[in-house]
Amino acid sequence: MQSVIHIVSADESEHQTAFAITENLLESDEIDDVAVVAQAKGIQAVATDGEHVDRIRSLMDEGVAFSGCANTLDAMDMQESDLVEGVEVVPEGAVEVTRLQDEGYGYLRP
Repeated sequence: MQSVIHIVSADESEHQTAFAITENLLESDEIDDVAVVAQAKGIQAVATDGEHVDRIRSLMDEGVAFSGCANTLDAMDMQESDLVEGVEVVPEGAVEVTRLQDEGYGYLRP
């Protein structure tokens, strides 16, 4: 099984929940792949000046794929370099979530 976690809110408690869910999924023998997609105000969850840089790096080391929305970066006047190294910038976060769902990923949103 595969899961995609969609972060769209600036709410810090939702960021904490998203990363806790990600960690829990990694502990399951039933889950093969986990992806996290950040867009809109949720892009802050994967920003280099955010509170989760070390946690994100650790999750990446465990094989979690992180994506950030290019449209959001443009709208918020941010650069790819403002994201944690290794976060893939995709043209549109919603399209990436939809693509992953089409590939069989289950959708989770904290």
